[in-house]
This record gives sequence, structure tokens and C-alpha cells, in this order.
Amino acid sequence: MTDFPPGYTSPPPPGAGGSPVSGPPSPSLTGAGGWQLAGWWPRVGAQVIDGLIVLAVALALLAPLGLFGAVGLDPGNEGGVLAWIGAFLLASVVIVAVAMIYAPILMARTNGQTIGRKALGIRVVRVSGRPITFGHAALREVVVKGGIWILSSATFGALWLVDVLWPLWDEEHRALHDFVTDTRTVKA
Repeated sequence: MTDFPPGYTSPPPPGAGGSPVSGPPSPSLTGAGGWQLAGWWPRVGAQVIDGLIVLAVALALLAPLGLFGAVGLDPGNEGGVLAWIGAFLLASVVIVAVAMIYAPILMARTNGQTIGRKALGIRVVRVSGRPITFGHAALREVVVKGGIWILSSATFGALWLVDVLWPLWDEEHRALHDFVTDTRTVKA
């Protein structure tokens, strides 16, 4: 019979006082030569910077359309209300479109960085070690994060809040979208 720690008839689960689990450590947890995980505040700061850039680009695209000329419309009549609704819908579509292409394009070209992430010295990496492609960045930034944002409307924003706050208590600083896409945010 094999010698197991007292009280065990088989090898104990990892962390239960038995011998450590063998195998290579996750690159995101290694010290020298590995990735150093980014903290929560740099992630938040990068998101704010990127959000301001998306908004500025969207406003630059909308300005020639004359949406800001709608200020003179009288919201008291039916035509004015419809114009405001149309302007709001068009602005929303443009902002979403810019947001949908901004991060995936930049992350694919810079291996996981956007302008905000670059400014704060962080980047997104795939745990597999493969580079961030446009498709993987679009999956992470548009499909998963966008899906969380849309589903949050049913939970009055709670799902989005959990996604944003999850890195505060996760040992690898992962948000919910990082679990789905197997990514980590690390120092660049």
C-alpha cells in the first residue's frame, strides 16, 4: 500500500496537506520570466481611457451628420420628438459600431493592447500563449463583454457590476469575461 498522509486512503486533493500537484505552473502565476498580473485599478483606468476615445471618435463621426443642429428643434411637437429619437438611435448605433471595432483591431495589431491599456502599461494575454487575434479579441470584447452588458439589463446592472468587480477577489485577477475567453490582464 502507498503511503498517504494520515486520514487519507488515496492521494489528497490539491492544497489539502498532501504533496503539491506536479506539472508546470500557469504562466500567469510564475515569477521571473512569467507574466505579472495587472491590478484592478489599471484595468479600470484603461477602460475609462478607451471609453473616452470611443466616445470622441463616435462624436467626430456624428458631427458632420448635423446631429448637434437638432438642438433648435422644438421637442413639443411630434416632428421634434421623432427627430430626437432618430438622433439618439443613430448616435447609439455609431457609438456601438465604433466600440465593436476599436478594441479588436487594436488588440490584434498590438498583441493585446488598446490605447488605454498601453497608457497604463497592461495588456491582455491568452493563457495558451498564442497571440491575440482579431477573432479572439472580438469574441472577448464584443461577444462576451457585450453579452454581459446586454444581459445586465435584465439584472438591473448587477451582472455587469459582478463582471467588473470580480477581479478584486479572484486570485488571478480574472473578470467573468476572462473565464469565458481564457485570458488574463498582465503588466506589459
